[in-house]
Amino acid sequence: MENKNSELFISLIYSFQMQTMMALGKLKNPITEKVETDLQTAQTTIDMLEMIQEKTKNNLSEEESKFLETIIANLKLNYVDEVNKTKNN
Repeated sequence: MENKNSELFISLIYSFQMQTMMALGKLKNPITEKVETDLQTAQTTIDMLEMIQEKTKNNLSEEESKFLETIIANLKLNYVDEVNKTKNN
């Protein structure tokens, strides 16, 4: 059961990552086939991932914890990149 839950957890975090990358305009929306940017949605999803990180603290395997930490850091860097692009235009 632990392995299944771990796989589901990784899949959940990965789905949030993909949603955020779409909101950042880094990936094409598969439904609309368009690249769309919605920084508010991206920020909300990053906030939700940080909430998950806080609520699951000391309850994740080392692999799960590092995966979540890496995803959040990557998304934050991409978010800052997009905010800076917006400011420079």
